[in-house]
Amino acid sequence: MPAFDTLLYTKDAGVARIALNRPRVRNAFNLQMRDDFAEVLSAVADDPEVRAVMITGEGRAFCAGADLTEFGTAPSLVKAREVRWERDVWGQLRSLSRPIVTAVHGYCIGSGLEIALFSDIRIAAAGTVFAMPEVQLGMIPAAGGTQTLARSVGPAVALDLLLTGRRFDAKEALRLRLITRMVPEESLVATAGQVAHLLAQVDPNRMAGALDALKLGVDLGLDQALPREARIAELALGQ
Repeated sequence: MPAFDTLLYTKDAGVARIALNRPRVRNAFNLQMRDDFAEVLSAVADDPEVRAVMITGEGRAFCAGADLTEFGTAPSLVKAREVRWERDVWGQLRSLSRPIVTAVHGYCIGSGLEIALFSDIRIAAAGTVFAMPEVQLGMIPAAGGTQTLARSVGPAVALDLLLTGRRFDAKEALRLRLITRMVPEESLVATAGQVAHLLAQVDPNRMAGALDALKLGVDLGLDQALPREARIAELALGQ
């Protein structure tokens, strides 16, 4: 795996660690980071040694949102849309058959929060600040935020957070079930690493089956989801 301008990538005992690495701008998500992320996720998807993924951020923040210095620099709306779908990082995260553990700290805003929402386990440092400010900035979340946020916290809370763009802390994020755990910042990376390595020990076929049953079943009626779960369980057992 080559070195990247905006990410750090390491692999250890079945865990692929992806660290956002633009600390001078609080890991603001720019076009190069999107391209690097897409390349890394493609490699992870094709690597049978990877059984779990851990996403973190270098420096004082996980991700402070999109890099607004690049906003509006595409030559046309058509070209911008073409580029967007050529590098569908959010689709890659959603379809990845490995569990994703994301550890956030400092600021988890906009695109950073959208990355976290595509994760399976979300762990936050106690001092983390969250927000989805796009609507208040005259934009609409373009990385699934209008859908993933509502699926995590419910439509009413999602509307409050999306329309007001207000900032909230990790305690509220935990209460809203936006994150799954809150830990002291000094133990964030170690805790996330322990969880990722625990998940990496599970048989990958059974892990993929459980992820498939839950992620797809949650949008089905119970009468459809239960037979799907049973069929996935049978396949995992080789029946």
